[in-house]
Amino acid sequence: MKHEPRWRQHGPPPPWVHGPPPHWRRKRGWIFLWFSLIFGLMALLIFAGMGVLAWLLVRGLGNGRETAVLVWLGGCGLALILPLLAVGIGGRAFRGIATPLAEIMAAVDTVAEGDLTVRVADNGRRGQFGRLTRSFNRMISELQRADQQRRNLTADVAHELRTPLHIIQGNLEGLLDGVYEPTPEHIEATLEETHTLARLVDDLHTLSQAEAGQLPLHLEPVDVGELLADVQTSFSGQAEAGAMTLTVELQSKPADLTLMADPGRLDQVLSNLVANALRHTPPGGEIRLTAVCHPPHIRLTVADTGEGIPAADLPYIFNRFWRGDSARTRADGVGGGLGLAIAKQLVEAHQGQIDVSSTPGQGTCFTISLPIQ
Repeated sequence: MKHEPRWRQHGPPPPWVHGPPPHWRRKRGWIFLWFSLIFGLMALLIFAGMGVLAWLLVRGLGNGRETAVLVWLGGCGLALILPLLAVGIGGRAFRGIATPLAEIMAAVDTVAEGDLTVRVADNGRRGQFGRLTRSFNRMISELQRADQQRRNLTADVAHELRTPLHIIQGNLEGLLDGVYEPTPEHIEATLEETHTLARLVDDLHTLSQAEAGQLPLHLEPVDVGELLADVQTSFSGQAEAGAMTLTVELQSKPADLTLMADPGRLDQVLSNLVANALRHTPPGGEIRLTAVCHPPHIRLTVADTGEGIPAADLPYIFNRFWRGDSARTRADGVGGGLGLAIAKQLVEAHQGQIDVSSTPGQGTCFTISLPIQ
């Protein structure tokens, strides 16, 4: 029967996948020696105690034949039982303590060397070491996920910065080489790309602060009705230009639609959602902003009658730099791919929740639930 290796890994197998690594065996050997010394000391103390007990028996009962036989039989029995007991306890302790401890210590060394694929086999352990093993594996899984997110973010940021930087570089080189005339149009095009870079940097800064739980929120009483009206006013021009209808509906009494929040951040969330709806709603469509009080939450919705989102894409729409159609660019009116990710982080910073439902060809609805207190 083939035994399962003590180490489980994800991704490319490490070189010691078919057996314990050398440092694992060394650690196990040192721990075994440590346990042996402890149990050896215990055995010495026990035998010394036996000697003292025998001496006390002889002093108390005298030097008769019966006393000698009693001491001899007791000594022989203890001499047989104690070593067996020590071996049994030592073996059980070694299997239950030293082996899992050596595995975890070796795994920690492997992680310190930069390998986040290592896992310690659970092997059905119970008690403290079983919980320690499972907690260690969860910790390494989270570290591996965070490391992968960091790599993905670095690649995404490099990709997003490359396009405006190339445009700025090309425009400036063209002006210096005389290919382009320094007309207001060329200068404005270059300036617009610098604005794109500035927005991207600001969005990344906001997103990183929110994900780290360090985003400052200036909480104050917010009238949700006034907040929705401000968003409607801000985007009414774009809606009219696209022949779309932008409406606000309050489904509860205005007095019930007040919560403690950062009005600027909530405006940013709703603006991102409305801007996204405007991009994906055809002329003649409708975008509705609604608010209703469902204690202990206030629920805000941004619904449109646009093209909708395929069901396969819904789990990913709050990811950084995600776009449903990778062929679409900013030239087609697509943003930098951070708006929904920022909206999610800002809502969660308010201890709220944001959800989405969509039917392709019929529209999309984003629902925000915020606690009243």
